[in-house]
Amino acid sequence: MEREEAAALEDADSQLMYRIERPVYDEGFIQSQLLHRQKNSTTLRQRLAQQCRCSSEKAKAAALSFLPILTWLPSYPVKQYLFSDVVSGLSTGVVQLPQGLAYAMLAAVPPVYGLYSSFYPVLLYTFFGTSRHISVGTFAVISLMIGGVAVREAPDSMFYVLPANGSNMSAVLDVAARDARRVQVAVVLTTLVGIIQFVLGLLRFGFVAIYLTEPLVRGFTTAAAVHVVISQLKYLLGVKTQRFSGPLAAIYSIKAVLTDITSTNVTTLILGLVCLVFLYGIKDINERFKKKLPIPIPGEIIVVIVSTSVSYGLSLSSDYKVDVVGEIPTGLLPPAAPEFSLLPSLVTDSFAVAIVGFSMGISLAKIFALKHGYSVDGNQELIALGLCNFVSSFFQTFAITCSMSRSLVQESTGGKTQIAGLLASLVVLLVVVAIGFVFQPLPQTALAAIIMVNLLGMFKQFRDIPTLWRTSKIELVIWLVAFVASVLLGLDYGLLVAITFAILTVIYRTQSPKSGILGHVPGTGLYYDVDEYEEAAEYEGIKIFHSNSSIYFANSDLYVNALKEKTGVNPEHLQAARKAQKKQKEKANGNHNSPLKICAKYKEQRVTHEVLSHNYVAGEEQRNGQLDGIHESDLEVAVFLEPLSTVHSIILDWTSASFIDSVGAKAIKQVIKEYAAVDIQVFIAGCSRSLLSELDALQFFTGVVTPEMLFPTVHDAVLRCRHSKSHHSAAPPSETT
Repeated sequence: MEREEAAALEDADSQLMYRIERPVYDEGFIQSQLLHRQKNSTTLRQRLAQQCRCSSEKAKAAALSFLPILTWLPSYPVKQYLFSDVVSGLSTGVVQLPQGLAYAMLAAVPPVYGLYSSFYPVLLYTFFGTSRHISVGTFAVISLMIGGVAVREAPDSMFYVLPANGSNMSAVLDVAARDARRVQVAVVLTTLVGIIQFVLGLLRFGFVAIYLTEPLVRGFTTAAAVHVVISQLKYLLGVKTQRFSGPLAAIYSIKAVLTDITSTNVTTLILGLVCLVFLYGIKDINERFKKKLPIPIPGEIIVVIVSTSVSYGLSLSSDYKVDVVGEIPTGLLPPAAPEFSLLPSLVTDSFAVAIVGFSMGISLAKIFALKHGYSVDGNQELIALGLCNFVSSFFQTFAITCSMSRSLVQESTGGKTQIAGLLASLVVLLVVVAIGFVFQPLPQTALAAIIMVNLLGMFKQFRDIPTLWRTSKIELVIWLVAFVASVLLGLDYGLLVAITFAILTVIYRTQSPKSGILGHVPGTGLYYDVDEYEEAAEYEGIKIFHSNSSIYFANSDLYVNALKEKTGVNPEHLQAARKAQKKQKEKANGNHNSPLKICAKYKEQRVTHEVLSHNYVAGEEQRNGQLDGIHESDLEVAVFLEPLSTVHSIILDWTSASFIDSVGAKAIKQVIKEYAAVDIQVFIAGCSRSLLSELDALQFFTGVVTPEMLFPTVHDAVLRCRHSKSHHSAAPPSETT
């Protein structure tokens, strides 16, 4: 027995106890006695002077923030990191080379521009980026968005010319002029994207990515993967179809491919399918044996080398009409100013590309930072991407962001810092400067296969649908809307529709919050929904209303309606009942010999109350709300009214409210007045200090509303209500006429 008692005492001692005894506080007491605001002695001019004051510490902090490489390069551990970064850089560069060539096709520009876009931005990100593991450069989704704009601004129909010899032959497409124009469009778009990202970074707008929720991004990128696959079908089959852009472009592209499918180049198809199967097998092997393989097998570069060799050896271009990459100029282009006359028509598209590119980059950067225990700065990432795009655009590149597949290669092969990215860019530079001509016979169908296999990860996002169905149906709808809108309307309009819909779901959630009546869990001071928990019990005459939303113009009426519905106390009905009772009492005073029955209708139940004449003997028995000997035929007047409520106090739990506007404050003040008119007190509990400041600014505490009606906790408000009611009940009853 002694052991059991000792164990019980140990269990009791091991549980933390919460004991406190204090007076019941209201906001009037807190403001006057308990809390005093600190006086801010600094003026606006002094604060501005403090911010603008220059010092060596501020200059150093600004330099380190703008050039993050200065924070880690001086202390770079060469012996520990260099070998890993070299291996990672070479592995990433080998992957970056074929992807640069392939994604240039998506951007509707010649392949060499994909190589330029895989060199300059990567080099710049090494100095300005804060992530140590992401691999920036060409990316399928961004390239496809750029390609859609380039095709829209420079369609094939603009570049058909008649033969120079004046024969009766039909017009031919001037491919060189078309590609030159599309390069101009892509470069100007990239310049504008860089400006937007850089300015947003300086304005500390790194938070804009939060509006692209994960379900929205995953639905959008899945739709982009569908667009990419559809756009590559013609290269895989070797058919000649025009490229479409805008709404329903995916449907038009499929229709064009199916219409011309009889002209499929069999050699192109066989080569493309072989590349697809090989790449899929290599990707599967890399995934299955990633822990055993020192570095992933570079399937893409193997496909590029082998298919180029086969194409050159068998003369596939001339003998079998297989489309190849074509001329790749050796060396880098000199810097040139973009064609700024194209800017006005590209503003909307540039915002879409800028936001999507940043969202992709920051989401992946945060994943790697969390995994490896460091932090990334969203605003600096915006600045870094902006500089990469803006500066590189003068060297004929198109917009970039980070690539998931390359980033995984860079991280999994042991990359420690952006030295790996720098080495990857040097691999691309070597190809551009020295051996670019080697890849001229590369079949386009091989690049299409590389693109399609790299999208497998995006198609796996379809698995989100059953998961979201079980966890959050609103997020599932966001995913589906982003996917369907982006597939049917195009990536630009689809993104706009998806963001708009996601914001509307937020409004819907605030307009339709969960609300309920709280009850007290005995002996705890805790209050929970009485409909959810058996232990929660209401106090007699007190209703505690909770709604998990702030109160503003969009939901203030809904809040008031929910309050009246959940509490079952409608002041308008009570006012009508009181007036009807007074009116019937006056009529009854004129006829003292007959009882008057007043019928009330409440929640679809007939409840009968008796208002008796002054001559009625009070000792008569009353059963079930009716008097013995009184029948329906004895009525002189019968009216329907709301029964007078037994509720004397209503407490509004505002622990979930984060803000309130003038419309919401007026609605709450009006409902407090309405309840006060029928002798029901309304109290507010759980206000945050910031919300109280807003109420002060809105002049909420005037007239019938005073600070003494606000309490720091629900329990404070309940104790005050019970105390007030007990004092009121103890007082001698007073008659009103």
